[in-house]
Amino acid sequence: MGHALENTVESVKKAIELNVDGIEIDVFKSKTGELVVYHDPFLTRLSNSNAFIEQISLDSIKKVKLVGGLSIPTLNEIIDIIPENIFLNIELKGKNTALGTNKILTEHIRKFNLPPSKFIISSFRWDELINFRNANKDVPIAILVDSLYKIDDAIKLARKINAIALNPNNKFLTKQIVKKIQSNNIQVHPYTINDPSNIKRMKSMGVDAIITDYPERINK
Repeated sequence: MGHALENTVESVKKAIELNVDGIEIDVFKSKTGELVVYHDPFLTRLSNSNAFIEQISLDSIKKVKLVGGLSIPTLNEIIDIIPENIFLNIELKGKNTALGTNKILTEHIRKFNLPPSKFIISSFRWDELINFRNANKDVPIAILVDSLYKIDDAIKLARKINAIALNPNNKFLTKQIVKKIQSNNIQVHPYTINDPSNIKRMKSMGVDAIITDYPERINK
């Protein structure tokens, strides 16, 4: 999120203020098993720590100070502040995150009678997406794709696990590739589109959604 530090309660609240359709976050599994929201495997870039996030406990993670004195939230803490009209795209960034994420989502869906479409699970770790789908047949999945050469395999996987979308790197997208994906009844949600001219280019290709750090630029 371009208006506040990424993957924090503050950035999620700012996105809510901007009336977005959905919010994307990243999750890792801590050493003690809790799912925490952070982008990088190491804490160095945004904090006073150089620890590997998967190798420290939740207590230690909660003591880490991010830029601006902010803290690293848990997945539960983020889900608790998402309003009914906004969906949450959870990227399984770390290993062994699928089953824990499914457990948390299943609990929230049952407790608050939420539709499965309240959430989308995405990842570059395709094995995690398969694990998630084996555990949960209802929550939508989007497959992250970082290379043009992986598109065909991603389409095959989407059919196998009933994914609703591919989330490709926008740099290799063309109108023909978008049409190819959509012809398989799969949506196209490119990431991360911040430049206004690139937003316009994505729209001209007919993509189904745009992932951005600056949501107010999308409708200009």
